[in-house]
Amino acid sequence: MNKLDQLKKMTTIVSDSGEFGEIKKYLPTDATTNPSLILAAASKPEYQFLIEQAIQWGKNNAKSPNCVMEAIVDKLFVNFGLEILKIIPGRVSTEVDARLSFDVEASVEKARHLVALYEASGIDRKRILIKLASTWEGIQAAQILEKEGIHCNMTLLFSMAQAIGCATAKATLISPFVGRILDWFKKNEGKDSYPPAKDPGVLSVTQIYNYYKKMEIKTQIMGASFRNTDEITELAGCDFLTIAPKLLEELQVAEGEVPKKLDAEAAKKMDIKPIVLDEKRFRWMLNEDAMATDKLAEGIRNFAKDLLKLEKIIEQRISFH
Repeated sequence: MNKLDQLKKMTTIVSDSGEFGEIKKYLPTDATTNPSLILAAASKPEYQFLIEQAIQWGKNNAKSPNCVMEAIVDKLFVNFGLEILKIIPGRVSTEVDARLSFDVEASVEKARHLVALYEASGIDRKRILIKLASTWEGIQAAQILEKEGIHCNMTLLFSMAQAIGCATAKATLISPFVGRILDWFKKNEGKDSYPPAKDPGVLSVTQIYNYYKKMEIKTQIMGASFRNTDEITELAGCDFLTIAPKLLEELQVAEGEVPKKLDAEAAKKMDIKPIVLDEKRFRWMLNEDAMATDKLAEGIRNFAKDLLKLEKIIEQRISFH
């Protein structure tokens, strides 16, 4: 049995891609998208029909002439999600505009709107995960949305403070970013690599996993943003792992044993103390974690940048119409 098939026995595998062809190949349960993945897909000829359809829809359905671009982008994200849902049996994650990461009300409104667009196409909200940045405001938005039956995937998560905040909000799922944590430590500690079991991203997710299982927290954990297959196999047993097509390919052709590394029953026996978080404690813990502070801010900036690039592509297309 190849490594991917072994992993599927312990962990739900999710495709980290906006490209349907790639998703079809590996038969994942769920799929995640983000502005960067949609931007990459949007420049390919086979996805142009989705942009065209979103432009037409946005022109006809925008609340006002000033909101046309916003309407098109929202519809484009949902269009990609709708196509992906034709392929996978599970859920698709669709991201709220990163520029709203510090605005609770606007994030809630945007999430409701994205879900309404899916529902208008006959998709049950159970199959949608709304992605929000794990800022204090993103966490408050998730708390409101979860009470309305809108399930949230908390992204750009790099620290225990964020993980506990999301659990307190009863978010459906968190996506700790393994590879980006590794990137930061390599740069800041001047190292080329770490042994897989000592990879700082792997250690971070393992710590969060053990805390969640010890405290019997229902929020699911989905390791994300991997740099190599070792990081993935070190997290075998995690609730979910979202993996880019290139790494899914490597796992599919790789032979060898994949032992279970994360175990809920073992975590329950660990000596772990609960941490109670309010806003002040959250902000202080996050501030004390230089890596998490840096990577959260950088992640929001980069997703916002890619959204702007996507808007430029759409602008050019509109001018041809």
